[in-house]
Amino acid sequence: MSDDTVRLQDWVGRSERAHDLVPAHLAAGLAALLDHEDIAVRPGDALPPLAHWLLLPPVARQADLGPDGHPRRGGFLPPVALPRRMWAGSRVVFHSPLRVGETVERRSRIARVEAKQGRAGALVFVTVAHEFHGAAGLAVSDEHDLVYREAPLPGAPSPAPQAAPAGAAFERTVVPDPVLLFRYSALTFNGHRIHYDRTYATQVEGYPGLVVHGPLVATLLLDLLRRQRPGATVRRFAFRALRPLFDVRPFTLCGRPAGDVGSVFSLWARDHEGWLAVQAEAELER
Repeated sequence: MSDDTVRLQDWVGRSERAHDLVPAHLAAGLAALLDHEDIAVRPGDALPPLAHWLLLPPVARQADLGPDGHPRRGGFLPPVALPRRMWAGSRVVFHSPLRVGETVERRSRIARVEAKQGRAGALVFVTVAHEFHGAAGLAVSDEHDLVYREAPLPGAPSPAPQAAPAGAAFERTVVPDPVLLFRYSALTFNGHRIHYDRTYATQVEGYPGLVVHGPLVATLLLDLLRRQRPGATVRRFAFRALRPLFDVRPFTLCGRPAGDVGSVFSLWARDHEGWLAVQAEAELER
């Protein structure tokens, strides 16, 4: 184990708390982003599942931002020196709804820091355990995985893609554009330039276009299921980001029941070449 890894391990167990009111405009903005017909929001309305990702974003002074638009490293999150950071996945449990107008408290703790060596270089995985508490007590538990990695070297091998599953019971094609990505960045106060600055995304990071947010794809997948099962209560949701999606090509949201249980669904996003981009699973209340 390197000295840097030992130093990063010092962050395990660190915690912080943050408070805010649940604003109506964020819930309305998410409904508009998802293209719902009814976007009216009233005090006391329950937030839809995954709307907690819009609450209490990291707020940094403009002078404290790094060149990628993220807050500079250190503080609550460990100061990983690797330049690229992505949201690799989450495991979420919904205990009770958060409601518009109530005070919400987020309790966060660094659960794990793991250094690994991948085919494309060094990787550091950071898992943050979040709890969101509302007026009724614990509302959402969310284990949030971040991965830090090196910038790609010329000629470095790309990870082997995985074919998306066949046999979707329901699906929808999404044509992403800069407006969709900008609106989600605005709702989440996400300054990461790969989502809205095409020059930075293509010339500095080397991507073919603007990167579609992993949590946005996850939110679209759960929204796909909720359109199939209107009124159902979501109890659990988990997703993993496996392959980036870009605004230069459409992608397809897919879903089907998982086995014979009836309350568990497999969800996935398939890119334009048929590769698996995001894999997810949702459990509804029986």
